Amino acid sequence: MARRAYLPSDYALLMLRLLLGLLFIAHLYWKLAALPGGVAAWWSGLVGSGYPAVVPAYVLSAEVAGALLLVPGIFTRWVALYAIPMMLGAAQFWLVRTGFYFTKAGAELPLVWAALLGIQVVGGDGAWALVRTPQLSRFLRWRARQVSGNAASYP
Repeated sequence: MARRAYLPSDYALLMLRLLLGLLFIAHLYWKLAALPGGVAAWWSGLVGSGYPAVVPAYVLSAEVAGALLLVPGIFTRWVALYAIPMMLGAAQFWLVRTGFYFTKAGAELPLVWAALLGIQVVGGDGAWALVRTPQLSRFLRWRARQVSGNAASYP
C-alpha cells in the first residue's frame, strides 16, 4: 500500500481535530474533577432546568466520543456530526439565559464550536487519522449488498 501524501489542508484538519478533542477533554475534566458536586451536580442542574434526562446523557456521550475519538482520528466526521446538535443545544441554553456574547457566558462560544465541528465534518479526518471515516456512498453501497445477501467485507 502506497504511503499517502498529505496536503497542507490535511494538517489544518489535524490541528482542528486535536483542538476539538482537547476541548472535549477539558470539558469532561471540568465535569469530573473541577465542578463542585461533579457530574451529579451538572446533571441535576440540567434536569432541574426542565430538560429530560436523555439530554445530559446525550451531552456526556458526545463529549466522551469527542474526547476519546477525535484526538486519534477515529471516525472523525461521524463524531463531529454527532456532537453538533449538542453544541446547538448549548447555544440555545445560554442564549435564553444570558444572551449572545461570550463575555456574559452567552451563546457565542457554543456556536463557534458548532461551526468548527461543521468544518471538521465537511473537511474530513485530516492527517494521521487512525481510522478514517468511510465515505457515506461507499458505506451505503456496502450496506445494500449486505442486505441483499451479496455481503463482502467492507472495502
